[in-house]
Amino acid sequence: MSSFFASDSPSNLAEFSVSELSGSIKRTVENAFDHVRVRGEISGYRGPHSSGHAYFSLKDDRARIDAVVWKGTFSKLRFRPEEGMEVIATGKITTFPGSSKYQIVIESLEPAGAGALMALLEERRRKLAAEGLFDRERKQLLPFLPRVIGVVTSPTGAVIRDILHRIADRFPVHVVVWPVKVQGEGSGDEVAAAIRGFNAVEPGGHFPRPDVLIVARGGGSLEDLWSFNDEAVVRAAAESAIPLISAVGHETDWTLIDHAADIRAPTPTGAAEMAVPVKADLEAQVATLTARLRGSALRHMDQRRQSVRALVRALPSLDQLLALPRRRFDEAAAGLGRGLERTTIVKRRQFERAASGLRVDLLVSRIQQQRQKLSENILRAERQLERQVLRGKGRVDRAEAALAALPARLAGQLQRERQHLTSLSRQGDTAVTHAVSKRRAEVTAQDRVLQSLSYTNVLNRGFAVIRDESDRPLTRASGLGEGQGITIQFADGRIAARAEGEGQEPPGGAMSPPAAEGAPGRSEPSQRKRASKAQSADATGGPGETDAPPKQGSLF
Repeated sequence: MSSFFASDSPSNLAEFSVSELSGSIKRTVENAFDHVRVRGEISGYRGPHSSGHAYFSLKDDRARIDAVVWKGTFSKLRFRPEEGMEVIATGKITTFPGSSKYQIVIESLEPAGAGALMALLEERRRKLAAEGLFDRERKQLLPFLPRVIGVVTSPTGAVIRDILHRIADRFPVHVVVWPVKVQGEGSGDEVAAAIRGFNAVEPGGHFPRPDVLIVARGGGSLEDLWSFNDEAVVRAAAESAIPLISAVGHETDWTLIDHAADIRAPTPTGAAEMAVPVKADLEAQVATLTARLRGSALRHMDQRRQSVRALVRALPSLDQLLALPRRRFDEAAAGLGRGLERTTIVKRRQFERAASGLRVDLLVSRIQQQRQKLSENILRAERQLERQVLRGKGRVDRAEAALAALPARLAGQLQRERQHLTSLSRQGDTAVTHAVSKRRAEVTAQDRVLQSLSYTNVLNRGFAVIRDESDRPLTRASGLGEGQGITIQFADGRIAARAEGEGQEPPGGAMSPPAAEGAPGRSEPSQRKRASKAQSADATGGPGETDAPPKQGSLF
């Protein structure tokens, strides 16, 4: 019994069709990830599809997920996605049963900054642009009709077939292909080596030197086209002496070689169209120009022929042109003999008239007239010379009179200047005397102020100035040592003394009057020392003799 069931039903698991399983997975994924936020870098973006939807991928350094933005959502996005931009996408995860793939249906996009590749690309672009590799002045013009075209691309891709087919259709020329890798490690070095290799070909050698280069590759993501952002490729393109056309990717793809190339083509097929013209168009244009030239030449000849015919009809015949000159010549020849005879007669008569007027008496008369005229001119010149001499003598006499009167005028002027100088001297003496008197009064006033402020006036009121052995005034008793010699100056002289110790107040409590303010060297009552052994301060040593106070001399 058990064996029967085992053979008829090997497993109790439910069976699903492929569609049922795919639908179940789709519902499970959509329920589990119906609202997610994904951060990644946009890759493979080519703009909206003809249907209005946008398809691309979100990636990071380890994974990639397909993404789609439906037409209705794409029109509501606040910013358009760009290749290489890092974004934060909000949407739901779903599957595509037709290929067992999952993708995110994006409902909103937020920019999160440029991706690592785009940041590196922008930094490299700024660096190379600063070196001048992208300057417009470096660009070369493409030849109108190249004989040899060099193509740097993969030999197995559809790109080379499109280029060859397009060139063959437009204008068949010699095409030299330098096969390289256009993707993957080492592809950038191969492209740079191919560009430099074409430029190293010598003209006229066994290997034909291209007249223009095409660097081509089909479309792809930023990673696929990264080889054409290589610095070595860009420098090789900028250094190329052969005009270079960049045809990398589709029209929306931009790489650094596009900036360094002489011209950028939107597609490889467009590069072939830029490289060569259409042969049929050129032949048709040549035929048209030939026909126009032939027609123009024929019309020009017809116009000239008609103009010549019109001029011929307007011109007179040869007989008509020569008839009038011939008649004039005949008349002149006929009248030549008669004219010669008349001229001879006229000249003879003129000669006879001139000869009849030549007589000796007339010649003598003419000579006498000339002599008389010459004498008159001599007399006139002598009288004019005398007048000039008289005028010169008068000027000399007037000059001598003026010179004779000059000392008298100078003496008078000198006397006036001497009187003026004497007047100025008297005024100067008066001013100096007045100024000296004024200064003497000011000095006298200052002297009175000085005398009123002098300490000798204080001595006259009973005070004294105490000086040490170096004749310096002493203001404190603490500055004296026992047995130190001092000098006491009174109003009527000085005496010498020696300090011995603290003194006692005089009987009855009488003390010396306080020192007047401003008198230097006065001793205070509480610090006064008793002086003994008074000696005379003068040279004789008499105790009663004093030094007379010095007198201030006059300033004048």
